[in-house]
Amino acid sequence: MTAPPHFDDAFHDKFAELVAWRRDVRRFLRDPVPREVMRSVFELAQMSPSVGNSQPWRLVNVASAAKREAVKRNFRDSNRAALAAQAPSRAADYARLKLEGLDAAPVQMAIFCDRGTAQGHGLGAKSMPETLDYSVVLMISVLWLAARANGLGLGWVSILDPERIVADLGAPSRYKFIAYLCIGRPEAEDDTPELEREGWQARTALGQYVLHV
Repeated sequence: MTAPPHFDDAFHDKFAELVAWRRDVRRFLRDPVPREVMRSVFELAQMSPSVGNSQPWRLVNVASAAKREAVKRNFRDSNRAALAAQAPSRAADYARLKLEGLDAAPVQMAIFCDRGTAQGHGLGAKSMPETLDYSVVLMISVLWLAARANGLGLGWVSILDPERIVADLGAPSRYKFIAYLCIGRPEAEDDTPELEREGWQARTALGQYVLHV
């Protein structure tokens, strides 16, 4: 058995730096990402925790112009509805936000949860089947950090109609849509979330949402 590693203070500092600089990127360079870099990133993500070791994530590489255009139409329609739902006092602020990188991101992937997977034999998911979805979200979190560590930016586009995504991409009906990810080299890097820089929402301090029972 391999001896466990020692994570020293220098590692802790670098990990904290990685987390701080992991941002939701919306502005990408169009330069293609080398295949070996993406493979390395996804190999790390594949080691993510999952309920019952089920690994229920299913990745769809959206590369064709037609499929990407369908996603853009989906976003435009969904964003129009989201803008209409904003309070009048916030609508102008919402309208000026850049909320996706669909035009430039060289790598775009739809991430699904296979709710019908046999892997894991249902362990841990009988009483809480949503833990399969949570497992996919954990994978995305690891993927995000791995991408950042390789100099890539990642943006999560959530203003989409899930049913249209499933239909437009031809995913099996048992797949639940979890996320649409844009990946590539960022135009610029910052350790402050863009929504905070734009005055939309500041971060909440540690402890504000901790209950003691």
